[in-house]
Amino acid sequence: MAAKKKTLNVGMVGYGFMARAHSHAWSEVAQVFDTGYHPVLKAVAARSTGKAQAFADQWGYERVESDWRKLIEAKDIDAIDICVPNDLHAEIAIAAAKAGKMVLTEKPLARTAKEGKPMVDAVEKAGVPNMVWYNYRRIPAVTFIKQMVDKGKLGKIFHYRAAFLQDWTINPDVPQGGTATWRLDVDAAGSGVTGDLLAHCVDTALWINSDIASLTAMTETFVKERKHAVTGQMQPVGIDDAAGVLARFGNGSLGMFESTRYARGHKAAYTLEINGEHGSFAWDLHDLHRVSWFDHKVEGPLRGWSSIHVTDGDHPYMGKWWVPGLSVGYGESFTHQAADFLMGLGKKKGAAPTFRDALETNRVCDAILASGKSGRWVTL
Repeated sequence: MAAKKKTLNVGMVGYGFMARAHSHAWSEVAQVFDTGYHPVLKAVAARSTGKAQAFADQWGYERVESDWRKLIEAKDIDAIDICVPNDLHAEIAIAAAKAGKMVLTEKPLARTAKEGKPMVDAVEKAGVPNMVWYNYRRIPAVTFIKQMVDKGKLGKIFHYRAAFLQDWTINPDVPQGGTATWRLDVDAAGSGVTGDLLAHCVDTALWINSDIASLTAMTETFVKERKHAVTGQMQPVGIDDAAGVLARFGNGSLGMFESTRYARGHKAAYTLEINGEHGSFAWDLHDLHRVSWFDHKVEGPLRGWSSIHVTDGDHPYMGKWWVPGLSVGYGESFTHQAADFLMGLGKKKGAAPTFRDALETNRVCDAILASGKSGRWVTL
């Protein structure tokens, strides 16, 4: 007889896009992965109880609270999952850790490394499991590249490059602030594309390749003023609309990163490529189940890029899904992260990226913003 699964009661803070992605993961994970745990969508907290109730009804949460503090005080909540604007992460996470709750938060960890450090201190002092949802690590093709690099398939690494392109803020009439467009409000978000999009690129680069030793960056804000969604007043825009970065990694390789919300025609164009002495890997979110591979050892007319369809049972995560040839999508990257978190609980081992791991990404993002203002190289 199979061992009975332990219950993990989840308290969700927020009801937006990322709360949907996380709720999907918690709902699905026990159906696919044998982690020893069965997550229960216990409660959701938000200031708008009407919208929170609609969210709870849709996803099957048992109750709604108007204040996240009620979740932290509740004896029947095991894990606090934070899916609210960046400026609220720290207060909630620190309070949850002090209450002995497991703490998970949507990326980035915080608006700045300075703001994130007390969050790290709090979870480590309390000894509670913690994780930041950098989900692109868990797309099977990206995890596969990580495994191959770790095995030395590329040999010495020379270059790592990544870009994340969008186009949704080109219209100057798009407001800043409020529920829908808080990512354009520097007070809520901390930064623009650097903390929102480049943070994903940086996290994956640190994970696959190496720490970043130094960098120089240029940033630009194309629309200087926007109407605030709440007050209706025109205000200066404090976030970065675009960023380009040159970096040196600790392993001696060179990095290039680009992110913008002004690349007309792109909605979520995340690409990465890594070049080594024996070959190269490349990946594109728009074809997320494929890895492009160049093997320098192949001679003659067969030399060239090949496409690996990352759907076989011996590929990361895929043995738990369907049959070879059938792929999974964006939502399942969160399911994989939830599975790793739950399996880590059983092994008494944290699932990366922990708050401390994610703090390093914040440090790099801070350096990008600082260099964008000064035009100088920054040593980390």
